[in-house]
Amino acid sequence: MTPEHVHPAGAGPGPAGLLAAAAALSAVACYLLAAARLRRRGDVWPYARDLCFAAGGGALALAAAVTPPGGPFTAHMTRHLVIGMAAPLLLVLARPLTLALRALGPGGARRALLAAAHSRPAAWLVFPPLAAALDVGGLWLLYRTPLWAASHDHPLLQAAVHLHVLAAGLLFTFAVCRLDPVRHRWGPLWRGAALLGAGAAHAVLAKSLYVQPPYGTGFAAADLRTGALLMYYGGDLVELALAVVLAAQWYAAGGRALARARRRTRPAAV
Repeated sequence: MTPEHVHPAGAGPGPAGLLAAAAALSAVACYLLAAARLRRRGDVWPYARDLCFAAGGGALALAAAVTPPGGPFTAHMTRHLVIGMAAPLLLVLARPLTLALRALGPGGARRALLAAAHSRPAAWLVFPPLAAALDVGGLWLLYRTPLWAASHDHPLLQAAVHLHVLAAGLLFTFAVCRLDPVRHRWGPLWRGAALLGAGAAHAVLAKSLYVQPPYGTGFAAADLRTGALLMYYGGDLVELALAVVLAAQWYAAGGRALARARRRTRPAAV
């Protein structure tokens, strides 16, 4: 591989891409079946969550099976935004862990899932600063070391990179939104600080890519700048959506606390 190795956008999905698309669509089917099971037994499960999960899973399937338009770096960055940011937000908003716990009947599978969610390792994995470091730190490692260039010559390494981007994005989004039940519920200050820090690090990385391509690659200047701008502004949009979710939770929690305080201070009826 030459120092300025250009990675083409690709003519079509390979076996790994088709397998990933099938896995995403299978996850959507399982989610919808579990939600239908809840409704059949009379439980309430909002259809908006079904829509969020279907949209997130569908976006992952498209990103895996379809080559986005534009130059090779722009196409790659479109996939990055879908796999690492947009799809995780949609999937987390659907509260899949809550659905699984409610859909599973009493038994070993439900107890095992609940034990994993309430375990100490899970509590630390959703510690917002750690989740942010795993997410954005992985992107700095990918683009500012030979890792990305090497991944294009090793399919297994490329698959591992994509899996990490998705897993880290899900973990960070889960840590910030805090919608599903876990052992430790970190407060809004921790989550807000992690979101601000991750957003700043993501923006700095996008700006650096605007002027300097990833190590060991060579892209046309227009393609490089378009991809970097997409990363910068697309990341801002997803981070703004995360901030809205966090602000809504903070507002609701403040309202509940105020209501409890009013009940405690209300004079007893004679």
